[in-house]
Amino acid sequence: MTSTLFLIFAALSLAATFVALVRVRHPAFLGFPIMMTGWLTSEYPRFHIAWQAVAAVVFIVVGALDRSTGVVAVALLLLSWAGLARAEQIIRRARPAAEAALRESLGGDYLDRLAPDRLDRLRSEPEPGLVRRPLHQDPTGVEIERDLAYGADPKRNLLDIYMPAQSAGPAPVVIQIHGGAWVIGHKMQQAQPLLYRLARAGYVAVSINYRLGPRHRFPDQIIDVKRAIGWVRENIGARGGDSSRIVLTGGSAGGHLASLAALTPGRADFQPGFEEIDTSVSGCVPLYGPADFRDRHGIRGRLASMEPFLSRMVMPGPVDDHAELWDMVSPIANVRPDAPPFFIIQGANDVLVWREEARQMVSRLREISRQPVVYWEVPGAQHAFDTFNSVRSAAAVDAIERFVGWVTAPVPAAPTELR
Repeated sequence: MTSTLFLIFAALSLAATFVALVRVRHPAFLGFPIMMTGWLTSEYPRFHIAWQAVAAVVFIVVGALDRSTGVVAVALLLLSWAGLARAEQIIRRARPAAEAALRESLGGDYLDRLAPDRLDRLRSEPEPGLVRRPLHQDPTGVEIERDLAYGADPKRNLLDIYMPAQSAGPAPVVIQIHGGAWVIGHKMQQAQPLLYRLARAGYVAVSINYRLGPRHRFPDQIIDVKRAIGWVRENIGARGGDSSRIVLTGGSAGGHLASLAALTPGRADFQPGFEEIDTSVSGCVPLYGPADFRDRHGIRGRLASMEPFLSRMVMPGPVDDHAELWDMVSPIANVRPDAPPFFIIQGANDVLVWREEARQMVSRLREISRQPVVYWEVPGAQHAFDTFNSVRSAAAVDAIERFVGWVTAPVPAAPTELR
């Protein structure tokens, strides 16, 4: 019995390693468990080697090698560890890939736009020891004001502001929009490494909640995002922010909403009752955000289609009954020549939002927009890879800070042919 349990454990460990290394095509209902397995394994391979080794020792001590199945289990674990070592190597490619993407689209001298004091703040390596503490955030030099109301819903129209404890003047503002498939999520659960970093680096960061499905259907979510932008535009000056330099970011559903908001400034359908408010932004950094609700390029197909979930939980009804609205809330259908600069970040192994969809969005932006479009396809990364402290998360935070610094620099961003 012990040998059999050891074999099952080893087989499951190897399967988790496989999912961490290989993007698995799957039916839509398997997406979340595959994502969670691949995410936790690929971001922390050393931890998985350690706990698998401890478990193996326990199994062996209690006699798991008395049968041939125990020997097979050891072989499977050795394969798992080899794969996890490979995952560790892939992690190290994230930072140079991010820098290459920024230089390719912004130019090799893109950091020259930044003022010397801003440039001095940029870190080229993760903070020592931080990636070994996935949930820890350093509050030094950061002040937080929580649960400020920006709309009528007392539970969801709330935002938090992360500010530098000592401000040198009006600072660029970054608005973070949480993910959660438009039906779950909270402003304090995601992008914490980024929010604290930006505040320590002298920016003002704002994290917002918004109304969620299935109780609230589109366009309620994007209306809330627009309302939050309007609130920031009118109120952030009193908290050290520069209302003329606002950048949007968000992951997953938040990445979708960030892109949609950035591409639809002043759209009356999304600003009912506050049409006169300026909701334009200086830049956008969507992370693994869906770009096309209608799957117009046939990327996902019927097996992995998001349409049943969206119809049931997010949209007011099926695409056939609300075709115009499904298009209206698809960022890829709203690309325009005057779009702000974009920095699209996509995990190469993401099983929830596929890299092919991100590539189509990048292609569309580069075809139409007059501003730079940076695309970083993060090697080996799964959905939500940036949620906690990790090597890849630190690379993402560094890259986003560099892009935000470039796009909000005092020298206006000039259009470029480098895409």
